Amino acid sequence: MSLARIPQVPECRTSLRLLGATVIDGTGAAPIPDGEVLIEHGRLSYVGPRRPDIATDAVDVDVKGKTVLPGFFDVHVHMGISLESDPRRSQAMFQEELVLQQALAMRATLMAGVTTVRDLGGMTPGFRNAVADGTLAISGAGDMSAMSRIVDTDDQMRVTVRELLRAGADVIKVCTTGGVSSPSDTPYDIGVPEHQVRIAVEETARRQGQPVVAHAQGARGILEAVRGGVSSVEHGYQITPEAIDMMLAQDTYLVPTLSSALRVPDPAKVPPYLYEKKVVWSAIAREHVTVALQAEVKVALGTDAGVCPHGEDLRELGYLVELGLTPMAAIQAGTIEAARLMRVEEQLGSLETGKLADVVITDIDPLTDITKLGDPGNVPVIVQGGRVVKDLHSWMPVAMTLPALAACTGNISFEHAKEDGRLS
Repeated sequence: MSLARIPQVPECRTSLRLLGATVIDGTGAAPIPDGEVLIEHGRLSYVGPRRPDIATDAVDVDVKGKTVLPGFFDVHVHMGISLESDPRRSQAMFQEELVLQQALAMRATLMAGVTTVRDLGGMTPGFRNAVADGTLAISGAGDMSAMSRIVDTDDQMRVTVRELLRAGADVIKVCTTGGVSSPSDTPYDIGVPEHQVRIAVEETARRQGQPVVAHAQGARGILEAVRGGVSSVEHGYQITPEAIDMMLAQDTYLVPTLSSALRVPDPAKVPPYLYEKKVVWSAIAREHVTVALQAEVKVALGTDAGVCPHGEDLRELGYLVELGLTPMAAIQAGTIEAARLMRVEEQLGSLETGKLADVVITDIDPLTDITKLGDPGNVPVIVQGGRVVKDLHSWMPVAMTLPALAACTGNISFEHAKEDGRLS
């Protein structure tokens, strides 16, 4: 994603100095006890051990006993869908309703501690542009298309990729397998073959090098994707040792979307085919992704939100630790590694001098119990581009807080509209 598309929040003229917290900067470096984070003009101007009193116009905020981390990423979301809502209701919605529902999903995601997302299906350029001009508050990239297009020939692949890039796509997604959620195919089925994946990669390489990523769940399709040169394997539920070795050699990322994979839905709320497939593939994912994490494949945090609830994104951290990552490695997956996958690591993804000030503050020690970050109530303060966008306990200066943004600590589904049209 280009720097021009990194959204800008309203200018904040108040500088902020966070004092006394444990600072986890996202790089994997050891935590800094009694740290200091200085935010000026929306960027980080100092991150390190607390300094003696210095001459500065910044407002000092005592955050002793708390933990300061970078704003998190979710590199695999679907803001426009909610799988477990009644599809008949979604189909009957007016376009304006769908737009508002997506905005609510984006807000819930931000309030969970996620300041940057990558939408991999369905979001239009208008949402990204609204974020960029400050109308909506969350960073993001997207593939700017309907959920999917079917291509048969090599030329159709070239034309489709070119059309998506011309429309402003930051990433191209190909499906090399069927899916768990799909009614008419399975993860064992092969979708886009290796040579057409390579065509997509070649087309983006001729332009701005936009990443090509693959929805790939079954073993054969994962290999097709990796051999074709994708930047990341999305899901990767049946990943094999052969694919793991290739990914390690090629620096290919795995985005395991465990929030979706390990979540078996209420059978009363989903079609029978979906429940049955989820039971089977949840077990497959647990077994195979564990092996990949132990092999130290590069991992970026993605949830498949929309297939699982919006606003619970940081539960993924706990699942990553459950399957083998250390808490620090899980934090890196949700910060600097995700930023590298999205090509924004020079501006975001860690608490380092000069980067945009996307910061979360929590009362908990995530290195002791990272699962608690999955509750948005345990992420009481969120700073985006130097502007406070969430402050549950009034820790921050009022002048730095966005006045129009109400705190939202729950998840969002598409079932919140009452018959009279009001939101519950």
